[in-house]
Amino acid sequence: MTALQTKKAHWAVLATNLLFGINFSVVKYISPAYIQPFGLNFIRVSVAVLLFWMLYSLKPSKAGIDKKDIPRFLLCALTGVAINQLLFIKGLTLTTPIHGALLILVTPVFILLLAFVLKTERVTLLKILGLSLAICGAVLLILARENSVIGSNMLLGDLLIIINAVSYAFYFVLVKPLMRKYSPVHVIRWVFSFGILMIFPFCWQEFAAVDWQLFSTSHIAALIFVVIGATFLAYYFTVYGLQHLSAGAVGSYIYLQPVFSAIVSALFFKEQLSPYKLIAAALIFTGVYFVNRKKD
Repeated sequence: MTALQTKKAHWAVLATNLLFGINFSVVKYISPAYIQPFGLNFIRVSVAVLLFWMLYSLKPSKAGIDKKDIPRFLLCALTGVAINQLLFIKGLTLTTPIHGALLILVTPVFILLLAFVLKTERVTLLKILGLSLAICGAVLLILARENSVIGSNMLLGDLLIIINAVSYAFYFVLVKPLMRKYSPVHVIRWVFSFGILMIFPFCWQEFAAVDWQLFSTSHIAALIFVVIGATFLAYYFTVYGLQHLSAGAVGSYIYLQPVFSAIVSALFFKEQLSPYKLIAAALIFTGVYFVNRKKD
């Protein structure tokens, strides 16, 4: 691996988290006012499927998967697309962009909890402290009362974001063996292909009910950003990063999402960083740092 490839991988992962950070506010701009969350999910996943298969046609390789791997692919589609995507967008439409971005940070915490259960990670006092701090920060963020015009049901929205994080943690553990056997793009292509079949029954009605005449140019631009930028490009940049960097290095960039989200949300939604948000953010950041800290 050359220095140029490493540099490109870092830029790709940075771009991914910039896109995800902006996405928290862009989703709020169009959903649920102009398109319901499940309808939005149907568009972003179905378009991503088409683009991933178009990408395959430009660089053909082995298209199929081994029969014995189908159950794992289905589980990855369930946890990484169906549950993860549906609850993330739905939760985000009910809470605020900063809440959503901060709660996404607890994903590594749930990954570690799964590693403890599966006995693939050693329990240490530092990791237990990190888990405790991150969970306390998430609980503070969820339980603190806030009157917000951009969060219609903060408690439910925050809980859905948390469940989404748990689901993604399962996906992360399940997909690792597939990434070792197939190329990352090949895995994501099939995960999304199975995923679109799973979400179709839940999403079609809301998609069919969209009144496209209400969309202005800015709403169309926002939709394109969510579908192309924060779905297809973000996932593609992530797998590119995973090809050239360690999973830990790629995962560390997640800390930038709340920063980007806070800037965009403050500019466009006037969302304020209240004291309890700062305390919750400090607890979550510190906890995740301890969870991922390696012994010298």
